[in-house]
Amino acid sequence: MRVVVAAAITFMAAIPSAHGQSYQPSFEPSQFKRSESGRANEVLVLGSPHLSDASSTIGPSMLDPLLDKLAAWHPTAIATEDLSGLQCDALRRYPARYSDTIETYCFDPSAAGGATGLDVPAANAEAERVLTTWPTSPKPADRRHLAAVFMAAGELNSALVQWLRLPETERHAGDGLTPDLATALAKRENARSEAVQIGARLAARLGLDRVWSVDDHSADTPNDPDPAVNKAYSEAMAKVWDNPYMQQQKAENARLDLGLSKPGGILAKYRDINAPRASIVTFKSDFGAALKEPSRQQFGRNYVGWWETRNLRMVSNIRDVLGRYPGTRMLTIVGSSHKGYYEAYLNQMTDVRLADVENVLK
Repeated sequence: MRVVVAAAITFMAAIPSAHGQSYQPSFEPSQFKRSESGRANEVLVLGSPHLSDASSTIGPSMLDPLLDKLAAWHPTAIATEDLSGLQCDALRRYPARYSDTIETYCFDPSAAGGATGLDVPAANAEAERVLTTWPTSPKPADRRHLAAVFMAAGELNSALVQWLRLPETERHAGDGLTPDLATALAKRENARSEAVQIGARLAARLGLDRVWSVDDHSADTPNDPDPAVNKAYSEAMAKVWDNPYMQQQKAENARLDLGLSKPGGILAKYRDINAPRASIVTFKSDFGAALKEPSRQQFGRNYVGWWETRNLRMVSNIRDVLGRYPGTRMLTIVGSSHKGYYEAYLNQMTDVRLADVENVLK
């Protein structure tokens, strides 16, 4: 047996390295951008810091100049970095793998389900049905009811859009919204989240009726049962992130954060993290560095594999919306480290045109 294994190792060692890939496929979808029969699908990718980070000093009122710029682009749909109710419903069927993911990223729709009598799939179907016959001027009762349905669907931010579109005097329980559900939406208004403070607020301002949850955590796996393996992983990744590009990013972020409260400060921050060079620096400081991580267990490659899978699935969720509603002008708001991957993957699509964030944020 040892002879066979040794021979196999010798054979593999003789295979040329694939580091310098020479083969290139003949078909590149981005080279076949088609002339649409109607309005083009356009996507504006806005990279954002996560406002929920303890270190974030960005308050909701500071974001108004950014919202003004984005509103002037006139998106017809907004996507946010949140798990959909349907994905969370699927993940809950596999708690052995996804229990941590569910606890961290999934809204619990059970109270709203009890109030409406709808489980997550039924509530999603009901929300779709309601919106297909949605009146031009819905009554406050209609919005409260749809907010309750969205909460039962696991779509908390879409429920918030309906809540924000109500006159303040109409933001109360009723029509399926229990007092507890109404309180949850009132609390959600102040959440430190770019999905709320940019996505939901802008959707309500533009007269949209929902936001699209396009995050994906189906590639998540639980920690290794061996604490020593988890410790080795953490130590390996800490070394990966201790590099000059990461230090450059931290220094630049600290410099920009000092000016956030000054006129133009928030736009300067968003212009910087959405500049073309930013995605290159992010790759070199994080994922590119991880690919060189030398552990026997190949921790860095595990990390990059998870990251690239997640981004592919996030972009596929965006493409799904565009396929269902051709001619959509979509703003997608995502953590800044996703931006480069988002744009690279979206640009492969024959029926997707990317908008230039730098022009929008001028």
